[in-house]
Amino acid sequence: MKIQTKSSILKHIPVVHGGKNHLSSPQIIDFSSNICPIGTPLSVKKILKKNIDNIKNYPDSNSFNVISNLKKYTKLEKSNLLVGNGAIEIIYNFCFAFLSKKTKVLIPVPTFQEYESAAKLNDCKVSYFKTMNLSQNLNSFISHIPKNGCVFICNPNNPTGKLLQKNQLLEIIKKAKKLSTLIFVDECFIEMVPESNESIVSYVKKHENLFVLRSLTKSFALPGIRIGYGIGSNQMIKVLKKIKIPWSVNSLAQDAANTALKNKSHLAKSNLVIKKESQYLVKKINEIDGFRCEQSSTNFILVKIKQDSTKLQKKLIEKNILIRDCKNFRGLDKHYIRIAVKSHNENLKLIRALVNL
Repeated sequence: MKIQTKSSILKHIPVVHGGKNHLSSPQIIDFSSNICPIGTPLSVKKILKKNIDNIKNYPDSNSFNVISNLKKYTKLEKSNLLVGNGAIEIIYNFCFAFLSKKTKVLIPVPTFQEYESAAKLNDCKVSYFKTMNLSQNLNSFISHIPKNGCVFICNPNNPTGKLLQKNQLLEIIKKAKKLSTLIFVDECFIEMVPESNESIVSYVKKHENLFVLRSLTKSFALPGIRIGYGIGSNQMIKVLKKIKIPWSVNSLAQDAANTALKNKSHLAKSNLVIKKESQYLVKKINEIDGFRCEQSSTNFILVKIKQDSTKLQKKLIEKNILIRDCKNFRGLDKHYIRIAVKSHNENLKLIRALVNL
């Protein structure tokens, strides 16, 4: 018997990400995963230990307490908020809910690959705008916005670290609105941009074509918990709630989120480290022959290298350091790597390893 499925699924190739889950050595320092450099808040660890026995109960399928805390955190209405099992679940649900084979999708590249992956699973017609710095090609990009389509933008962008200003994003949103096109803005790293506030979450009230994605994974170092949230118009959120899988956000994830959202000081401490250590890494790496850092606004740095990125990754793993090989990002090649900004001691070990290759 031949099992039938959609052609888009047969053609689908899952995206390869960073993270050291495939490595057994506990000594590995993971520079491939872009999470908060000061780690998970102690208050979150305490609440998880305290509430561990609650795993015998079903979680709140509506994440009511998380939504209530997000209302205070974002200063938006509950009807504008949706919680998901990490940002990835929300990306795929968004595409399933609002995109189809008739939808023309525009994606600036290089960028986070899951937008393309999720759009193609829904048979969308995807086009790409190649740029290493969208703010420098803004007018040209705006001229490519499709009618009745969807545009994905990561801000700050992964993997380049480039940040669009609020007024630049609003130009895109307003143009798209005239064309009846949706704008999906991924702000998963926006809270790790020191001394800047270019978030556009408040504009979902004015622009019904705008959807904003956020993640607690990055800001509060919770990748193993899996919890993110989406911000959009009442109409968008109603649709997304209809297709959301019941109990997709587990009880411990909700406990972690409720505690983390009350700990904004953690973000402030994290950003002090990001600001100082990113400057240190850029200075030291640029001094190494064959390495050149792209200027980044957030907690990771894209580095252009003369040697092969896969070979370099293997050499560094032997030194218990994992970097992100960026050759599978559309728009990049085997001469790019990405590193997260970590603690000073960890960054020192990276620099020493690169110098002594």
